[in-house]
Amino acid sequence: MISNQHDVVSLAILLGLISLMPLIVITTTSFLKISLVLLVLRNAIGVQQVPPTLAIYGISLALTMFIMSPTVQDIAKQVTKMDQKTNVSRTTPVLAQAQEVFEPLHAFMLKFSRPEQRELFLVSAKKLWPKEAAKEAQASDTLILIPAFVVSELQSAYEIGFLIYIPLVCIDLLISNLLMALGMQQVSPQTLTIPLKLLLFTLVDGWGKLLHALALSYL
Repeated sequence: MISNQHDVVSLAILLGLISLMPLIVITTTSFLKISLVLLVLRNAIGVQQVPPTLAIYGISLALTMFIMSPTVQDIAKQVTKMDQKTNVSRTTPVLAQAQEVFEPLHAFMLKFSRPEQRELFLVSAKKLWPKEAAKEAQASDTLILIPAFVVSELQSAYEIGFLIYIPLVCIDLLISNLLMALGMQQVSPQTLTIPLKLLLFTLVDGWGKLLHALALSYL
């Protein structure tokens, strides 16, 4: 009777996690870093609505599916193995089964989260959590790994965004100084810088190189 009640509670928690699937995708996959880099690129070029935000999220989702494909395939293999173990599935709690199925995603976050961030959140967990939970906490625990992975992705995204901004800001400064030298202060620098940045970004195949570089950052 107690086992059945435990399974019901575990199933309810699992259904709640499924309802949070969009947030889980954002915080446990490459979507966060890719979308932030593309948004920074759009702002650096100076065209606020090209491409539109929906298109950026669509591009980010497409590239995320490409990057996460091996992990998703591993999860599918785990589900297949779980289905084959009929006896184990009946006796194992739902949460334990879910933890086993999503082990490839856990390994992905562990690989691409920064060790210093895991250690920082582990220290915070030992201060915030109850004593029993704090003693058993490890840097590889999911509740510690997820925020560490999010912070690591944010840090990487802003580092890439900084490198993207440098050449584009140089173009802005160059055009501004050129207009001042020509005595054309009344002309807005953006009138010339935006078309020039779009032209240069297109000539060097900026979109292709950037998306390829983002994908290869998860080797």
